[in-house]
Amino acid sequence: MSEKNSFLVFSGTKTRYLAEKICQSLGCPLGNLVVTKFSDGEFAVSYEESIRGRDVFLVQSTFPNSDNLMELLLMIDAAKRASARNIIAVIPYFGWARQDRKDKPRVSIGAKLVADLLSVAGIDRLITMDLHADQIQGFFNVPVDHLYASGVILPYLQSLHLENMCIASPDVGGSKRASTYAKYLGCPLVLCNKTRARANVVESMQIIGDVKGKNVVIVDDMVDTAGTITKAADIMKAAGAESVRACASHCVMSGPASDRVQESALEEIVFTNSIPYTDRCAKVKQLSVADMIAETIKRVVQNESISSQYLV
Repeated sequence: MSEKNSFLVFSGTKTRYLAEKICQSLGCPLGNLVVTKFSDGEFAVSYEESIRGRDVFLVQSTFPNSDNLMELLLMIDAAKRASARNIIAVIPYFGWARQDRKDKPRVSIGAKLVADLLSVAGIDRLITMDLHADQIQGFFNVPVDHLYASGVILPYLQSLHLENMCIASPDVGGSKRASTYAKYLGCPLVLCNKTRARANVVESMQIIGDVKGKNVVIVDDMVDTAGTITKAADIMKAAGAESVRACASHCVMSGPASDRVQESALEEIVFTNSIPYTDRCAKVKQLSVADMIAETIKRVVQNESISSQYLV
């Protein structure tokens, strides 16, 4: 069996746009998978070609709603029952990752639960990108290839040729990521200290560092309601920043996010296409991670190292 015929790539319904680009980069067709929906909302998946003895890559981000996760679980189960040799889940955006620990009594650890569901369903490997917390890799007992969106975001930031660039973190929790960007780009780092009234609601925010006359780039892993990142941008602009941009791996952008970004001091906000974005906001730009994921798939098939893909 030739290398190209030793693996197949399939996609869930909502991540097909990305899977098609991955297959284009790999020079292979997207596998034929059919999802049958019933009137009560239940659905079933079936492979319309033989996958016996093949390495099967299943591309599906598990962003809300929960149908995307359930669809992936059914894809894994069907592949296992169809005698696939190895089942590799390709999850560009790993949902429920914010629930990575017990931060108060009597709560679930959603990220661990999802990891258990995927493991019990039968994955042999996971390829994902920019987990909300790196330690989620330890929730799995199978190999995890953890990619970083910095591979596409950093070259884009360099292409802007911004003078007096400054990297900022919207909260203390993201300081490690922002520090890595700042070191790579050779520019200063600024932190924001925020307190939350409740989930998705920022109570107060202070800037630690000087942004006057600087072209600020705020770095984060995801943007959900955009409350934090737009508040940070507005405060930095008021503190004398020349311009404020933002970049994040995952474009969750729920609820009022698009309106907030449009009305904020942000010049632009850059995401990857790990999650589809359908709202119209002139300030949003998406960079494709298809080539990066395709190269990872190729190296997994050839048993080669993927570490050389990491810029930082």
